[in-house]
Amino acid sequence: MEETVLTIHTDGGSRRNPGPAACAYVAELGGKVIAKGSKFLGTATNNVAEYNGVLLALNWLLKIEESIKADKIIFYLDSELVVKQINGIYKIKKSELIALNIEIKRLIEKINSEIFFNNIPREQNKTADFLLNNELDLH
Repeated sequence: MEETVLTIHTDGGSRRNPGPAACAYVAELGGKVIAKGSKFLGTATNNVAEYNGVLLALNWLLKIEESIKADKIIFYLDSELVVKQINGIYKIKKSELIALNIEIKRLIEKINSEIFFNNIPREQNKTADFLLNNELDLH
């Protein structure tokens, strides 16, 4: 039986740092986009926005998890720092990022699939980047 893999690209960014910020995600199953979303965050840093992209996707995933039944979920982010912090490779110093990391871990525990976080170049994260910039343009 073939393993079912859900891929989720997330992104977050701010114009100025801190500044107006937004985040977004794009979920694909079998190479087909099955969901996407974005959210305006108000004033935030780039790193806070990146974390919120993951949280936005995890909250969506918790709502629909039973209908997908993925064996493995792979998150792709273009923020090496956030990926290494989530994976426990880098220590987190800022209290706001610590709180977001704890919330991510709490949500992951509720999901019945293996979850991985990988860093990719910005060029490979264009759809999520496009969505977050559209969200920023609306505000």
